[in-house]
Amino acid sequence: MAVPPTEQERRKQISVSCIAGLADVAEIKKTFNRHLHFTLVKDRNVATPRDYYFALAHTVRDHLVGRWIRTQQYYYETDPKRVYYLSLEFYMGRALQNTTINLGLQTACDEAIYQLGLDIEELEEMEEDAGLGNGGLGRLAACFLDSMATLGLAAYGYGIRYEFGIFNQKTRNGWQVEEADDWLRYGNPWEKARPEYMLPVHFYGRVEKTDSRAKWTDTQVVLAMPYDTPVPGYRNNTVNTMRLWSAKAPNDFKLQDFNVGGYIEAVLDRNLAENISRVLYPNDNFFEGKELRLKQEYFVVAATLQDIVRRFKSSKFGSRDPVRTSFDTFPEKVAIQLNDTHPALTIPELMRILVDIEKLDWDKAWDITCRTCAYTNHTVLPEALERWPVYMFEQLLPRHLLIIYDINQKHLDRVAALFPGDTDRLRRMSLIEEGDLKRINMAHLCVVGSHAVNGVAQIHSDIVKSSVFKDFHELEPEKFQNKTNGITPRRWLLLCNPGLADIITERIGDAFLTDLYQLKKLLQLVDDECFVRDVAKVKQENKLKFAAFLQQRGHTKVNPDSIFDVQVKRIHEYKRQLLNCLHAITLYNRIKLEPKRSFVPRTVMIGGKAAPGYRMAKLIIKLITCVGQVVNNDPAVGDKLKVIFLENYRVSLAERVIPAADLSEQISTAGTEASGTGNMKFMLNGALTIGTMDGATAEMAEEAGEENLFIFGMRVTDVEAVDRKGYNAREYYEHLPELKLAVDQIQAGFFSPGEPELFRDLIDMLLNHDRFKVFADYEAYVRCQEQVSELYKNPKEWTKMVIHNIAASGKFSSDRTISQYAREIWGVEPSDIKIPPPNEPPSMSRT
Repeated sequence: MAVPPTEQERRKQISVSCIAGLADVAEIKKTFNRHLHFTLVKDRNVATPRDYYFALAHTVRDHLVGRWIRTQQYYYETDPKRVYYLSLEFYMGRALQNTTINLGLQTACDEAIYQLGLDIEELEEMEEDAGLGNGGLGRLAACFLDSMATLGLAAYGYGIRYEFGIFNQKTRNGWQVEEADDWLRYGNPWEKARPEYMLPVHFYGRVEKTDSRAKWTDTQVVLAMPYDTPVPGYRNNTVNTMRLWSAKAPNDFKLQDFNVGGYIEAVLDRNLAENISRVLYPNDNFFEGKELRLKQEYFVVAATLQDIVRRFKSSKFGSRDPVRTSFDTFPEKVAIQLNDTHPALTIPELMRILVDIEKLDWDKAWDITCRTCAYTNHTVLPEALERWPVYMFEQLLPRHLLIIYDINQKHLDRVAALFPGDTDRLRRMSLIEEGDLKRINMAHLCVVGSHAVNGVAQIHSDIVKSSVFKDFHELEPEKFQNKTNGITPRRWLLLCNPGLADIITERIGDAFLTDLYQLKKLLQLVDDECFVRDVAKVKQENKLKFAAFLQQRGHTKVNPDSIFDVQVKRIHEYKRQLLNCLHAITLYNRIKLEPKRSFVPRTVMIGGKAAPGYRMAKLIIKLITCVGQVVNNDPAVGDKLKVIFLENYRVSLAERVIPAADLSEQISTAGTEASGTGNMKFMLNGALTIGTMDGATAEMAEEAGEENLFIFGMRVTDVEAVDRKGYNAREYYEHLPELKLAVDQIQAGFFSPGEPELFRDLIDMLLNHDRFKVFADYEAYVRCQEQVSELYKNPKEWTKMVIHNIAASGKFSSDRTISQYAREIWGVEPSDIKIPPPNEPPSMSRT
């Protein structure tokens, strides 16, 4: 009689990762050994874990290559409209596990590595995060690439291959210290250099004007070398391309400037050109007008547009010769999405190519440019909007300055004709801001030169129309759209939370991985005791695993039964980590006041990087670590409260902490967070949200029902009312005893006994010039946190609310976002065509 499978075995059978065939496992082992031998030139006696990782990465890459080539062949054969996503940031994280999942190889790889006597998790840990982004903007670009491939769009990501990505964060004595992220030190198995597509990019020089044309001459050339990374769709055999440019000096770089004796110096000077792709600027929501940054922005745009035009002209497989000579169909074949203002130079550069090189007349070129380009705005913070000094353009990009002047003149002529005599409107809408320092407003350039402008959550898009670009919206309301951000469920559920993915699959099948709205079916299971128990069990397993991970990393021991209260995102005043910190101090004071009282235990975890030059953000990190020092070492507190700063927050750490979180902190001042995507990741992974009605959190409340989130504090209209009246922080400070006590403790040096004056500037900011009104939301926040603790005492009701949230997270898939971009901005239709794998003949089959 057959023995029935155990619970664990049954789970394995219905796991999303499916069962590996023996042939697959044998083939992976064979290829792994071949790469270890021939690619890495090692045997098992001398190989290191990193060698094993590389052997496995090359093995998996072999499975990508045939699909990658076949996908590109298919695009050349069918000649679809191509989408080009231009971004100065792509925060990709690690590739190995994501690739095995998307190709359906995960189980086979796990089994093969196990049979080889190795530990798959140890090998995955050897991979460096590709940290080519600061935070939300770069991670969004990465999720979008995954969705574009999964939806079968002929799409390309274009950016810069930074030699050093976002810095590694260390904390020394509680202060953030930055270390260079030398992510390429051991090589990158996922990229392929393409020197045959190297392209020249011009800088400096001067403009010669003839009667009919302008000529940009005497320029300095830097070469752009492309490195291609495959982007696999989810089990559809589509593999798209992310092409990142690296700067190389031409062989004659500066040599002509030297006599024979200066040869060595000339060769050493090549670094000046190659610095362009050396390092990612570690600023998030802050504009820093450095010449090197402007060079980076033009470098990626100039190289990319040459590539786009080449591909447009010779769109036949294997052909390098131009097939198309007319640009009339350019907007029908090319869509360019500008991810924020960083690639704004696309607009004047495309005009330069069309007018100066392809000899089109201005009006025709302008029509083509506007119909091709679209712009996504990512922030309403004024300090984040790019405004480049005119003198910098004059020197670095003289031809583009003239083109921008011409664009501006025609734009202002049009505004003046529609609003005669309204000089103030002309001033507000000009691309050129006059004043002591003449500056170019890049956001205005993007709006004028694009056919579509979108915000990234409904609240944000409304603010864009009513405030940031109010005049432009009045001029062309049809341009403005909303595209609420999303996340890829492949990485942010299947990869990072396989236990949850499996119990969902067991109940409703696995179609939710490409149609996240299917999660609505879970609402039928809210009262299913078995499912409620399974969801709670998965969360507890994730918490235990993360608690062990923290202890391994030298953190204080945490209570896995406590509320894991998590706020992970860039450290910035508007994200209000300080509000969280004040609440932790308030909890500490309550415990100290009544040590015998029963408290719901809580572990407050805050993680994120501060821009290296952002002093206040660094001070906030120092305060969090100082509060942690006091709280975590107070025997009267025990395991009722812990405060932990999560060092070096990045994609791979997010994949660990998000599945373990009980409570997601989304507490920005209403009207300041454009969207947020961390909020969506927590929701999908079964954390409850405490948040303001800001960004996409408002839409999460709409989808799940406000009663299933912990919403508190001022709404956008309330913030506006406070601004009109004038925000007085001292009123709150004087009238709220617990707030006053917490602030006085920080000010008096209770948390920094060796340096009582340490946080003086921070308190001065909170009391006298806090743009983000921390004190105004303190009382409502603390009250809301009490509701959180109350519900946590009832695990069953808590888990039911969790299920409501997971079931309502369908809208927040990046597949939905990209489908909307495709249909409403790019004019392309997502495709369900499944390209046959390399071992089958290439006739296309529908799935």
